[in-house]
Amino acid sequence: MTDRITGTPAIRVAGIQKAYGQLEVLKGVDLEVAPGSIFALLGSNGVGKTTLVRILSTLIKADAGTAAVAGFDVATQPGRVREAISLTGQFAAVDEILTGRENLMLVARLRHEKDPGAVADALLARFSLTEAGGRRAATYSGGMRRRLDIAMSLIGNPSIIFLDEPTTGLDPEARLEVWDAVKELAGKGTTVLLTTQYLDEAEQLADRIAILHQGRIIANDTLDELKKLLPPAEVQYVEKQPTLEEIFFAVVGDKHGTEA
Repeated sequence: MTDRITGTPAIRVAGIQKAYGQLEVLKGVDLEVAPGSIFALLGSNGVGKTTLVRILSTLIKADAGTAAVAGFDVATQPGRVREAISLTGQFAAVDEILTGRENLMLVARLRHEKDPGAVADALLARFSLTEAGGRRAATYSGGMRRRLDIAMSLIGNPSIIFLDEPTTGLDPEARLEVWDAVKELAGKGTTVLLTTQYLDEAEQLADRIAILHQGRIIANDTLDELKKLLPPAEVQYVEKQPTLEEIFFAVVGDKHGTEA
């Protein structure tokens, strides 16, 4: 991926700290995210990725430091921040009783869209869910639910979207569907901050990657620059073995096969 950092950052974080009792989770986080880029925040479970996202989306307050999202301070202008963003958590927040189309229309009404039906239909088409739009969300596969969840997040045209471990628990095919959706978002100018513990996910998607460890950002650069932190690769001639992912898709067929 190329580094697209230009102009005023869509997200700017400086010295953010957060503790829960005696447990210091964030110890001074600094980062910037360029407009229209995909920024991946890597880290192990419990390292503070979700805590940082919750601060940036105004769900909780930092103990110290400053953060601005879409040019608005998260502490003093939370309402303006919420107008500019959307947040998709670790689990798809869809109503299983409603159909896919009804889920989208419900959110469109809450966002005061003039024509909720048209908004729903456009998003169903964009995320290849038109044929499933009349079915209850309870019948959707994991990948379809996640695509629907992301589609719901886009209602109101937020300029910035937070995706907190969006592919957790998904099978390989569903993960690829979500990856395609994320790439499309950035392609249309949406800024994406993605948290993940999957290294291949960050490698496939991100323009820029930051590693959060022990409460601080210990690396923040493009993939190509991060690779330079290691010694030059030693050239060896070995027989290439297929990866498990290649074997999986060879067995099941097309990567984007139809889901049940």
